[in-house]
Amino acid sequence: MTRSALALIHVGFEDAGLLAPVLEERGIALSYVDVPMGGLKGLDPLAPDLLLVLGGPIGVYEEEDYPWLAEETGFIKARLAAQKPVLGICLGAQLMAKALGADVRPGRRKEIGWAPIELTAEGAGSPLSHVSGEITPVLHWHGDICDLPEGAVRLASTPLCPVQAFSIGTHALGLQFHLEACGAPLERWFVGHTGEINATEGVSVQGLRADTAKYSPVLERQGRLALGAFFDGAGL
Repeated sequence: MTRSALALIHVGFEDAGLLAPVLEERGIALSYVDVPMGGLKGLDPLAPDLLLVLGGPIGVYEEEDYPWLAEETGFIKARLAAQKPVLGICLGAQLMAKALGADVRPGRRKEIGWAPIELTAEGAGSPLSHVSGEITPVLHWHGDICDLPEGAVRLASTPLCPVQAFSIGTHALGLQFHLEACGAPLERWFVGHTGEINATEGVSVQGLRADTAKYSPVLERQGRLALGAFFDGAGL
């Protein structure tokens, strides 16, 4: 029987990225649902072998403007309660944190661009050991931060974001940064997020493009290793 991965997508250009080929190599069929367009209706949160919760430029606390966030949070909460594999990235990690009762709020300022993460002792023994330190900067693109959910283990931090990554057992991983994003596909981000780029001091399309070209080759290799290690631990 073919195993399945369901990706919850919020904007079209923030897709599975590096996750897609890693899943394909493992014989895991990837499908997407468009959450803002009512894609969760009638879906069983426990049905897929893996749930991916991808990014987006809104806050988990904006339910008045985006009422479907409440449904999505409940969907993720049910999945986590069943201890089924979940990987959340950026907004996805924040939704996981909210589903587990942790506070999510705006940070001191936006964190956009390529920069390293600092691993905790637990992080050094986790799949993120493949993307540690100055050798492998990762792409940051968020303005919100979250507290560490109860029962979770903090894996990484940056000066602006104390909880850059957390795990729950071996089945759930939340990443504030974009381990899945690199290379030419980021040109779509530079268009889709142009307003945010122009409004953030010290950030430019030219700078992001140059750093993307510089760091993508290493991140693509090391990111695949990190993702593969998580999938191994989650039994996928």
